[in-house]
Amino acid sequence: MWCSVPDSATKSLPPIGSAETLRRKSHDALVCRSRAATLAVGCSLLLLGCLLAFGCRSQLRPQPDEREVASQLSTIVAAGALPEPRWSNFSDCRQDVEKVYQALHYAPAWVHEGRATSQAISVISALEASQQKGLNPEDYDASLWPARLDALKVAPGNANTVAHFDVALTVSTLRYLSNLRMGRLNPKPLPFGIALDNDHYDLSQFLVKKILTGSALTEVLNKVEPQYLGYQRTETALHTYLTMAAQDRSAPLPDPQQTVTRGDSYTNAEQLGKRLHLLGDLPQSAVMIPASPVYEAPLVEAVKHFQARHGLKPDGRLDKKTLRQLNTPLSDRVLQLQDSLERWRWLPPDYPQMPVTVNIPGFRLRVFSDDHRVAMRMNVVVGKALQHQTPVFAKEMKYIVFRPYWNLPLDITRADIIPKLHRDARYLARKGYEITDQNGRIVSRGSVNAATLAQLQSGRLMVRQKPGPSNSLGLVKFMFPNEYDVYLHSTPAPQLFARSRRDFSHGCIRVEKPAELAAWLLKDQSKWTLEKIKAAMQSGPDNQQVNLTKPVPVVIVYLTAIVEENDEVYFFDDIYGYDTTLNNALAKGQYVH
Repeated sequence: MWCSVPDSATKSLPPIGSAETLRRKSHDALVCRSRAATLAVGCSLLLLGCLLAFGCRSQLRPQPDEREVASQLSTIVAAGALPEPRWSNFSDCRQDVEKVYQALHYAPAWVHEGRATSQAISVISALEASQQKGLNPEDYDASLWPARLDALKVAPGNANTVAHFDVALTVSTLRYLSNLRMGRLNPKPLPFGIALDNDHYDLSQFLVKKILTGSALTEVLNKVEPQYLGYQRTETALHTYLTMAAQDRSAPLPDPQQTVTRGDSYTNAEQLGKRLHLLGDLPQSAVMIPASPVYEAPLVEAVKHFQARHGLKPDGRLDKKTLRQLNTPLSDRVLQLQDSLERWRWLPPDYPQMPVTVNIPGFRLRVFSDDHRVAMRMNVVVGKALQHQTPVFAKEMKYIVFRPYWNLPLDITRADIIPKLHRDARYLARKGYEITDQNGRIVSRGSVNAATLAQLQSGRLMVRQKPGPSNSLGLVKFMFPNEYDVYLHSTPAPQLFARSRRDFSHGCIRVEKPAELAAWLLKDQSKWTLEKIKAAMQSGPDNQQVNLTKPVPVVIVYLTAIVEENDEVYFFDDIYGYDTTLNNALAKGQYVH
């Protein structure tokens, strides 16, 4: 095609076969070859131009000098500080940062050819959305990442820009991983008692091996979090309450002059119904008379449901306590859920056997089966809020004692017993107490003289209560040796379990169904049926110890928000002020594990 001749040229050609014809053919062939060669060269140049313009366009993008970037990274890591992050001093995680870059030979972790990698974009999205995990996005510089990404686009060849971007993202990611795994605070210095055992978790190795080269990073990051079903349900509830808090514009319900009961006139009934609809206590299918001022079903039943979820007596009465809970801002509920997620992260990541758990502000004990489901629930009585708070801790239950003695702690002896003995020398004898030495040998069962009182005051002698139905520990105690001398036990005052608020003890935990709990703990010992256990409690030998086949973890927790297996969210009062302590500590800044 490139060598064809126009039709007009053929009209003046000599006859085929003549000398002139041959000469013209030879000439035309030379012209054709010349044109073809010229065209071929032109096409080659055009093709080369295209390749240069399009195929190699990336070569036109400025590239950072690798040696300069490595030098900048090394300098920043050695200093342990960056100019921009909220927590500019990253000495808390400098060793992990150093391990990351040593593994990468001080090449950038998140930048390739001047561009942020896909892993970087995914992780930044997770940091920006960390509120959904109960964390504070600004702990990971969430508001700074758009500007940092823009700076990288503007100056992709600037070694300083690349290095600062890279280290900032490494620091934020390590902190995020640590906070997801172990919580934002180390609870040990605070009055929460849980001792973390997460030293074996290698954050730097996880980042290098699972994140920098990984895909599906959402799934990878989710596996860092506690895998307990209760934690996962709490996180889901947090999403719901964050949405409700952002959308809620309702005004507080006015406080009525007196308690509203079923059948009473209540001018704010419609507003109450809308509030209960929002919170999920009044079903969307509930039929109500429009603008009716009468407080009746289904509002009464919805209030009962609400009261049960908020640690109140579910009587349907619209009193001051109920109104206070109804008017609690949803932002406060969000904070309670965030605090609960923090405390979940303090627990050991896994147990060889699921634990017996007591939630102090909820006044409930739960026994978990191996599939993480609740096998048993019961009410408990915990330590008094002002004087005898039950501590938060985790230990292993090792044995049960039927018909136990109660060895009074020295502080109770000094505060309660000795003053009564000063007024009545035979007080101990009348109440079924006896005095022993440190080895348990009985010193006195009768009246007490001045010398004995002095030894009681010093702690050389001890007071104990004899076994029996009137014993303060009841008829069985569950032992998990601990530095607080706290344990589970039954009680001669079961009427207290009917109260909505149950902080009445000196620190130990009274259980509502002691025989059933003992039967569950001894279920692998066929001798100990429920009937045998009840017999041992009522008429068996005193102070009879039965060892468990294997230790069972006992975890005493403090959660003012929990989510049950039916996904209903329960909120409780901060009876010990521990939420306030936690939030004040979090407000001070980043904490080191």
